[in-house]
Amino acid sequence: MKLAHAAAALAVALGASAAAHAANSPSTAPAMEKCYGVAKAGKNDCKAGPGTSCAGTSRVDYQGDAWKLVKAGTCTQLRTPKGFGSLTPRT
Repeated sequence: MKLAHAAAALAVALGASAAAHAANSPSTAPAMEKCYGVAKAGKNDCKAGPGTSCAGTSRVDYQGDAWKLVKAGTCTQLRTPKGFGSLTPRT
């Protein structure tokens, strides 16, 4: 009888652990989108147009062809000294 109770307790503990792990999995992360023109110099997430290769290579603040990942639906609400964020590159 003790063995059955121990097995049941272990099953409950493993189930709780799996549920906690699932709650922190990447599939539950918020949706993200590329937002152009909001990155500070050297803080872009990847390729920022001609003369740059990848993350951290933008040369000026709010470079129009440099992007950062932001929470989906927030990009065009982000205000910078050069205007709002854009879902497409700005020249």
